[in-house]
Amino acid sequence: MGTNNQTRVSEFILHGLSSDWNTQVSLFVLFLVMYMVTVLGNCFIVLLIRLDNRLHTPMYFFLTNLSLVDVSYATSIVPQLLAHFLAEHKAIPLQSCAAQLFFSLALGGIEFVLLAVMAYDRYVAVCDPLRYSAIMHGVLCARLAITSWVSGSINSLVQTAITFQLPMCTNKFIDHISCELLAVVRLACVDTSSNEAAIVVSSIVLLMTPFCLVLLSYIWIISTILKIQSREGRRKAFHTCASHLTVVALCYGLAIFTYIKPHSSLSVLQEKLFSLFYAILTPMLNPMIYSLRNKEVKGAWQKLLWKFSGLTSKLAT
Repeated sequence: MGTNNQTRVSEFILHGLSSDWNTQVSLFVLFLVMYMVTVLGNCFIVLLIRLDNRLHTPMYFFLTNLSLVDVSYATSIVPQLLAHFLAEHKAIPLQSCAAQLFFSLALGGIEFVLLAVMAYDRYVAVCDPLRYSAIMHGVLCARLAITSWVSGSINSLVQTAITFQLPMCTNKFIDHISCELLAVVRLACVDTSSNEAAIVVSSIVLLMTPFCLVLLSYIWIISTILKIQSREGRRKAFHTCASHLTVVALCYGLAIFTYIKPHSSLSVLQEKLFSLFYAILTPMLNPMIYSLRNKEVKGAWQKLLWKFSGLTSKLAT
């Protein structure tokens, strides 16, 4: 291969979603609003859990981690996307592209493992409630959270390193909204079968394995709920898992469909829409799901509003 073809690029050009200026402005406004809701919603959940002692439990400790992951994941992609909507030259430096790939992969992996940890927490709460406090003690919760963050970060570091070792030659146009793994791998001018195999392996380890653990946990949870005699008892037991189950369905579904088969028949537009789903919609919906379907969170919110209104009244007088 010639010398020119082996020249490494110093920046990439992202095609984004549209080349029409009016469409880009409209998308900028829409995604800016959604991003602000995402940041405020997740930060509010973290603050609420921090301020209310009743929420200082393992479930809400893991929810705090999930909110931090969600807002960080959105921040790794959306600000750059917003900037490119208004930019004529939609370039991203090689180093920035590598950093974006690392953080988005790491945070995605952390979320998948964290959801499995939360499923285990719900399993203990429903299937062994009398020993819940003894099993889900502070040290174990911290270790499980650390395992989530470390495993996702290590996987991302490996994937980012082997991806950016590929010679990109003169290819610098990424037909995507961000430096997404499959989109970057497709730029390589050499055989990428080993990289695709590595993607499948990491997907099995950090996606399918946690997903199977979630399924196993909920098989035991559902079987336990069905054995509860009272209708009210079954309703309360199911209610403790409903929010988490909804988030699991949102997060795992499309990820499995996207990453288990790198040679899937997904169109580029579908890949872009899936990325938007994870970068904007899921992080925005998660705090809403936990707030709207959780009596404890709604109670803490009402308590905070009552304190704030009381303080406002005192200041006014």
